[in-house]
Amino acid sequence: MAYEVNGDLIVRFGTGADADREARLLTAVGNFSPLPVPVPSFTDVGCLAYPKVPGVPLLDAAGVDGVPVAAELGGFLAALHAAPVERMGKLVATDDLPADEWRREARETYASVSAHIPSAYRRRIEAFLETPAPQDPDALVFSHNDLGVEHVLVDPLTGAVTGVIDWSDAAIVDPAFDFGLVHRDLGPAALDAALAAYGGGAEHLRSRAVFYARCNVFEDLAYGLETSRERYVAKSMVALEWLFA
Repeated sequence: MAYEVNGDLIVRFGTGADADREARLLTAVGNFSPLPVPVPSFTDVGCLAYPKVPGVPLLDAAGVDGVPVAAELGGFLAALHAAPVERMGKLVATDDLPADEWRREARETYASVSAHIPSAYRRRIEAFLETPAPQDPDALVFSHNDLGVEHVLVDPLTGAVTGVIDWSDAAIVDPAFDFGLVHRDLGPAALDAALAAYGGGAEHLRSRAVFYARCNVFEDLAYGLETSRERYVAKSMVALEWLFA
């Protein structure tokens, strides 16, 4: 869905079915999310409108410490993952791409951006792309499925999380996936904080989270290069330091 900002109102445009589905999804998530999410005002002929969620994207919040943010996100993911899969599956699709396919897509994307990656990382990246992928998860959960720093809003003065936006990719998915995006964008200490806040039994998600982080960094870099969005390029280059150290 495309969107525009009209004062303090966000208006998203798509098909009627998309707008209605997203409105129902946001309403459902708002009932159990510990963090604010958009609250639909109305839907009409493929249009969904909701008041703007306060805060700025963490991507643009220079100086905010990502570790406390990640701890909040860990608790947030615990709440999402506890939602009944049967009920949420009526509102979202299932995204269960096998790890081997993630690896294959990462190889292709890496090939398209390798000229922009410092040579010091290339041998380690290529070794990763040739090692066996981790085992697929035993069970899937409901999750945001795109929890990058561009979709996490924070108060730029206090660093508190003020909301999570853009639920268009929400799905029934591997519980490790969004932790992978936390690791990709915020680093190892943030991943530690998120897993600790998630609660017991989260440590088994770590290896797959790291795998997803490594695969997705090439996609983010490619997006930044194709759209001339320097912040995406810069954050991807920084992430290579911990993803392939």
